[in-house]
Amino acid sequence: RARAARVPRLHQLHCQNGHTLCSTCKARVHNRCPTCRQELGDIRCLALEKVAESLELPCKYYSLGCPEIFPYYSKIKHEAMCSFRPYSCPYAGSECSVTGDIPYLVNHLRDDHKVDMHSGCTFNHRYVKSNPREVENATWMLTVFHCFGQYFCLHFEAFQLGMAPVYMAFLRFMGDENEARNYSYSLEVGANGRKMVWEGTPRSVRDSHRKVRDSHDGLLIQRNMALFFSGGDRKELKLRITGRIWKETQTPDGTCVPVLCS
Repeated sequence: RARAARVPRLHQLHCQNGHTLCSTCKARVHNRCPTCRQELGDIRCLALEKVAESLELPCKYYSLGCPEIFPYYSKIKHEAMCSFRPYSCPYAGSECSVTGDIPYLVNHLRDDHKVDMHSGCTFNHRYVKSNPREVENATWMLTVFHCFGQYFCLHFEAFQLGMAPVYMAFLRFMGDENEARNYSYSLEVGANGRKMVWEGTPRSVRDSHRKVRDSHDGLLIQRNMALFFSGGDRKELKLRITGRIWKETQTPDGTCVPVLCS
């Protein structure tokens, strides 16, 4: 179960001449009072802290839809985990700094990153590489799928793991973790009478692409096995990955059954 990150409590400080500032700003001004330039110590202004504690303020994501109002210190903790806070762009091919809500990011992926968009809960993904022995880090592909009224990012990439290249496919849900747990997915790769199957729960895009990749939470294929699946003279990589996304629903007798999107 995910835990909320602990947010340090802010203290109100003052210099010897009584000028105040918060403890976060102390490092930014290099331990000098910005008003009189006297050196700052750790003298707390308890009266101002009491005032701060009595304030009730709206979440800073109010304009994005969050209706909550909190005492000052509770507000800081809430904002670190607020479900209305913007999402980061899930595109893995560059250090994209764009943030926004899900509809905005879907349009951004399609228009700015030229990502392929598909509807449906099943997919058939083909990856071809002419020289599988030359793998650069973060050789990646991204496809976005729309099903159950939600968006999912299918990542497929090659990267170095130790001395050998590996190939990995995984799914991320464009939404929060508590919503992602409502869905499951499977990935399958195979040839020559053999196959590998992965089943799991999509990770939320709140988890960075690198975090998911480095945790190996997906279908991981070693190079030798990938070449075996490619067949032929093993000089060209040809992988076909199929998969599906489903949502489990509970029948009246309590049995969970998978439901594919229509």
